[in-house]
Amino acid sequence: MKTFLKLTFVLTVLALLVPGSGNAQQKITLDDLAWLAGCWENSRAGRIGEERWTKPKGGTMLGTGQTIKDGKTVEFEFMRIHEDKGEIFFTAKPSGQSETTFKLISNTDGKAIFENPQHDFPTRVIYGKQPDGSLLARIEGVMNGQKRGIDFPFKRAKCE
Repeated sequence: MKTFLKLTFVLTVLALLVPGSGNAQQKITLDDLAWLAGCWENSRAGRIGEERWTKPKGGTMLGTGQTIKDGKTVEFEFMRIHEDKGEIFFTAKPSGQSETTFKLISNTDGKAIFENPQHDFPTRVIYGKQPDGSLLARIEGVMNGQKRGIDFPFKRAKCE
């Protein structure tokens, strides 16, 4: 009986030390975000928002954002999603603001969540592909002491 218990103990320890296929976590790469590439458009409250993303190349996806109201650009943004030291980051430089970087903390089921808890607002930037092929971009954080989230629903648009 003692031999059986020793063998069971040894097998249990070995099972914990050797990672099984069910425990292996697949590394997220920039190619996992390739679905974001292309042109997207959002129209609401008399404003037209556009985002354009390049395909992943050279460890980077480049993006631009532009908001138009009454025929004039009222906001713009330069963005990139990039790999650095085996991790993925989203960096944004909105018009009139300094550049901020957010680290990818989750990418499951077509929903990429980037986070920077030290940033004022937002602390999270989320891109999610929807079942109908549209895109839901969302920013979240605390503003004036209150948790807040702002959604930006986009439809696929023709790149011009």
